[in-house]
Amino acid sequence: MAADDRIELRGLVVNGICGALPEERERAQPLEIDLDVVCDLAIAGASDALDDTIDYGALTAMIESIITGGTPYLLERLASRIADAVLADERIGSVTVSVRKLRPPVPQTMSTSGVTISRGRR
Repeated sequence: MAADDRIELRGLVVNGICGALPEERERAQPLEIDLDVVCDLAIAGASDALDDTIDYGALTAMIESIITGGTPYLLERLASRIADAVLADERIGSVTVSVRKLRPPVPQTMSTSGVTISRGRR
């Protein structure tokens, strides 16, 4: 696998329930996701065929399904669920997932709060 090959998805926004505060448990909030998928892109680069790469649309649909289908308390749990689902594709060597709350529930002025995790094959 070419160590530097990666697919980058930036700024996917999905409304979902994630948080420990009562108001976060009752109402969906906008969550922003960035994804870096490390995989060999040489074959796709040569063939120009969608079947030879990772389908961005399928990835984003899967992420949306995870977010709308669960109600984790922690962003860490949500990011881990996304990473595990992405790594189910054996063509993917590692993944970095960033998840941010676009309306952090704090009294201070802050544009986002979030986590970033990286996971790879064992």
